[in-house]
Amino acid sequence: MRPSILNLTCVFLVLFSSSFLPSLGDPRISEAGILCLKSNVTSVSNFLDVMQKVLAKVAEDRWANDSITSPLPEIYALAQCHGDLSRDDCILCFAHSRTLLSRCTILDTKGRLYLDGCFIRSDYYNFLNETVDPQHDLVKCANQSSVSADQQARQQFVDKVDRVLTNVSAVAPGNKGFAVFGEARRGGVAGVYALAQCWNTLDEKGCRECLANAMIRARNCTPGDEGRAMNAGCFMRYSTQRFYTVPTDGDSLKLGIIIAIALSVAAATSLLIVSAYVGYRKLSKKREVQKKLFGVPAIVRKSNLNFNYESLEKATDFFDESRKLGQGGSGSVYEGILPDGRVVAVKRLVFNTRQWVDDFFNEVNLISGIQHKNLVRLLGCSIEGPESLLVYEYVPNRSLDQILFVKNATHVLSWQERVNIISGTAEGLAFLHGPCGVKIIHRDIKSSNVLLDEDLTAKIADFGLARCLDPEKSHLSTGIAGTLGYMAPEYLVKGQLTEKADVYAFGVLVLEILSGRKNSIFGQASGSVLQSVWKRYKSNRLAECIDPALKGKFPISEALNVIQIALLCTQASPDLRPSMSEVVEMLNDQECIVPMPMQPPFLNNNPIPDDSSRSSNTNTGITNQLTNSEISSGSTISLQ
Repeated sequence: MRPSILNLTCVFLVLFSSSFLPSLGDPRISEAGILCLKSNVTSVSNFLDVMQKVLAKVAEDRWANDSITSPLPEIYALAQCHGDLSRDDCILCFAHSRTLLSRCTILDTKGRLYLDGCFIRSDYYNFLNETVDPQHDLVKCANQSSVSADQQARQQFVDKVDRVLTNVSAVAPGNKGFAVFGEARRGGVAGVYALAQCWNTLDEKGCRECLANAMIRARNCTPGDEGRAMNAGCFMRYSTQRFYTVPTDGDSLKLGIIIAIALSVAAATSLLIVSAYVGYRKLSKKREVQKKLFGVPAIVRKSNLNFNYESLEKATDFFDESRKLGQGGSGSVYEGILPDGRVVAVKRLVFNTRQWVDDFFNEVNLISGIQHKNLVRLLGCSIEGPESLLVYEYVPNRSLDQILFVKNATHVLSWQERVNIISGTAEGLAFLHGPCGVKIIHRDIKSSNVLLDEDLTAKIADFGLARCLDPEKSHLSTGIAGTLGYMAPEYLVKGQLTEKADVYAFGVLVLEILSGRKNSIFGQASGSVLQSVWKRYKSNRLAECIDPALKGKFPISEALNVIQIALLCTQASPDLRPSMSEVVEMLNDQECIVPMPMQPPFLNNNPIPDDSSRSSNTNTGITNQLTNSEISSGSTISLQ
């Protein structure tokens, strides 16, 4: 049955009215002002933690403040979008502002950033009730003035600026801190529009005080076309162009009604209905893409990290199955050939939770500038298409697990090849934990995340779960993420993350490489690789610890050393585990004495509680009940 004209008209009216909603507005991410201040105290980890907490709240409420007071140093953060921004545009604005503010806060400074649609600030003291800060408040005036040189016209323009600023200053304190007002063009005098926004941490009195100060400062920008006053507690802007999304005066409202009536009549024609519907569909798709991209820095789009989606599509033959290199928890990897002839690996990301935003942001920002022979190089990303893509250097021999654990493999890794892979992985981890300025903890070291190039050189990959740790902090408290069977006990039980969690996972990986067996906490009568190697090591049955595929072709003394190093890395106490730089030294220096290992953890009990104890185990931080059929030791999990 065809829809009636009345029904079509109603559909069009709905679509038309939606075009006026703030949710389809401009996130206004233009930078109005940024202030970076040197600080005597720094805490990268505290900054990242408080930003994560603020982000979660902003996504729901469009503003948030939070703090971390322990461990020291204390850090406070505030983020707020202007009152006319929709939730989606607010998220986009805040995501961009967090990226820009990191220029101030990641290394050794504190700062505040004013975008035209939102504000974000972090500092090492409680600034939340500040109204004005004469030393650091900002003013930005437009150099251009379209006002006539005629003295009378200029005075009329100044008077109009006074009126709109006075109006928003008077209305905002009693209107949840937000107000907009405009006067249209009259005669030869330009129109003027104004916005006032106080931060929600101020009471009405504080808001009024802040805006009174901001009004004086903004007025000093006349006769310029635009002026912004950016105080500690509020933001005020006037412009000759209407920049906000809320209708304000009677003329605008009347015009909107007239247009709505005219278009609703025109909706009687099927052509306009179809056009409107198609436009709506395209707009919806665009907004969905924008939602996916919140949290991804807009600066990436303009940098040399950015790849064109269509060119990557063509490079992979439109993600043809014949080009597929592997499949992981976050997506598939394809071989691609770029127009300049370079061979690359393209990771096609599949996301089903908002956690992907942090993972994607981490990977692009943490390792895009890091280069080491034992780390897979991230060449860039694509965020403009219907899905997000990561582009890496191509590593022809794929991942270690695809060679090590394949039955009847055509190539069996020799002893020396295994030692080289172990040493290369150790050097890559030592680099991440050391000279990068901050410690980068990978959190998901396992055989499938170690790739092998044409010379079988090990390259660590997949930094989606990586975290930075301030060198001055003992640990980072975070939600549990990683792969069961490789997760250190102190991290699994208490959520305390240090670089020693990577050391533990590395130890398990080494035992896999030596034994040729994949570590598993389920379904093996002989227990985990860790358990079986420990038992054989303690009973001096060294040959049984080594992969039978080697047929005894390995030096016994060297094998003993490597086994001891691996067992040292899996000690129950993180203090008993060596650092990765010490591991590198023990592997490369034949004269280095390797200490005797003590009993590693989890020998007599399963790391995952059984059914009878799951619901009562509250110390692990794992709230969902895992069963053997739901998850295997090879699956990456994130419980953040």
